[in-house]
Amino acid sequence: MKVEEGFPGVYWLRYPQGKKLATRNALPGQRVYGEELVEVGGVEYRVWDPYRSKLASALHLGLKEMPVRRGSRVLYLGAASGTTASHLSDIVGEEGVIWCVELSFRPMRDLLSLCGRRTNMVPILADARDPASYRFLVGEADVIYQDVAQPDQTEILRKNLAAFLGPGGWALLFLKAKSIDVTRDSREVFREERERLGAGIEVVEFRVLEPYEKDHALLVLRRE
Repeated sequence: MKVEEGFPGVYWLRYPQGKKLATRNALPGQRVYGEELVEVGGVEYRVWDPYRSKLASALHLGLKEMPVRRGSRVLYLGAASGTTASHLSDIVGEEGVIWCVELSFRPMRDLLSLCGRRTNMVPILADARDPASYRFLVGEADVIYQDVAQPDQTEILRKNLAAFLGPGGWALLFLKAKSIDVTRDSREVFREERERLGAGIEVVEFRVLEPYEKDHALLVLRRE
């Protein structure tokens, strides 16, 4: 088996029969969601499942821009139980931080347990529509990661961009078309949401996430 670094902190484990995406496990021997652990040359990697993580699916589909790297400060909106956030935790390392905002109590219980083990993850029980409610807990971010499946998901991102992201900062916006309008074609919805971003936000990359996620797309954005 060969290990190749695709982006800083993001690896491809190459087997004769194919490849798997992975991050280097910050807590060797510990799983987060039942993922496969693979040891190569004395280093343990966590396989990053593209059917369990939208960012992993985008990477499998050839994502060209991956702004999260070692030392990054990431504001994660819609962290749920922490599946993807745990892989970002591996990537940013001890020098970085993942502020994990989640509104629902049930996934927050799992998230609290995970953050107790991973000290670069900070759990925040709050509504992403109200960034002022967690402003005192979060510093300026390098990257905002948003996976909030609500009709106003683009407006939620705009509010958080204004509060936490400086010029040159990045955002990963995962759009779920059917949460915005279940009656319309997904690509039409994606096109309108891009326009709603408004001035001062550059769309660097756009990826539809099929076949891994139906009616989902990723916008990689940069604040001008």
